[in-house]
Amino acid sequence: MVIKISDFNFMFSGYGHYKVTYTSPKTGKQFTTTTDNMPLVDATKNSENPKVKDLVHLKNICKNK
Repeated sequence: MVIKISDFNFMFSGYGHYKVTYTSPKTGKQFTTTTDNMPLVDATKNSENPKVKDLVHLKNICKNK
């Protein structure tokens, strides 16, 4: 299954922080974390064509915190 930017929800959570929710397209299960990794947020949320490796990295952060 291909990971897409639409699998993520970004909510501003204070200066330099975003609350990121990843929803698994297969199970519908949600994983949420708050991150201050702004380069990764910029590479995903603020990109027209985010790289798969960046999306996978963000998914792993959501699932492992």
